[in-house]
Amino acid sequence: MDYPDYTLETAAHARGYIRVAGVDEVGRGPLSGPVTAAAVILTPEAIPDGLNDSKKLSAKRREAVEASIFEQAEVSIAHASVQEIDSLNILRASHLAMERAVAALDPAPDYLLIDGNLIPKGLQHPSEFVVKGDGKSVSIAAASIVAKLARDRIMVDLAQQFPGYGWEKNAGYPSKQHRDALVDLGVTPHHRRSFKPVHKILYQE
Repeated sequence: MDYPDYTLETAAHARGYIRVAGVDEVGRGPLSGPVTAAAVILTPEAIPDGLNDSKKLSAKRREAVEASIFEQAEVSIAHASVQEIDSLNILRASHLAMERAVAALDPAPDYLLIDGNLIPKGLQHPSEFVVKGDGKSVSIAAASIVAKLARDRIMVDLAQQFPGYGWEKNAGYPSKQHRDALVDLGVTPHHRRSFKPVHKILYQE
């Protein structure tokens, strides 16, 4: 199994950049909840063990690695709300969350490694996008772990306020339980009305 490494960061350092941040977002696919992004600057001498794409780590492992990331790296987390997702569209909202996460790093980064195949238009920093970046760059992998856990915790909190949708387990993704609950219990203020399954239920008539 291939693991992410520090190659892309080293290449940026070789070109004279000092503060290289990995940026990733989570939550484009769910029917409910915000989209969450994180930006992480690692110190090359203190890279946490076990960094990998957050989807490849067990829940227990993710939490352990997250603790080391917060101890050893500079981290910022930001969100775009359900209202922003519905008014802008999910791609633009996820880019907005990334822009906010980068803006919250202080001092600012001078180079960005961005997961995906687009650079958000609000980011003026020298940047490169990295397709499947959480499997290639340790900085992006760290951002993916931090963003996922931050968003999962929001969904666990929301699940207590709106029981029945299974958000504590499905994080708002369209699992069978979540889709069934949408039909039986209806749409909450935390549902993305612009997403087809939700839109259909609202406008069945």
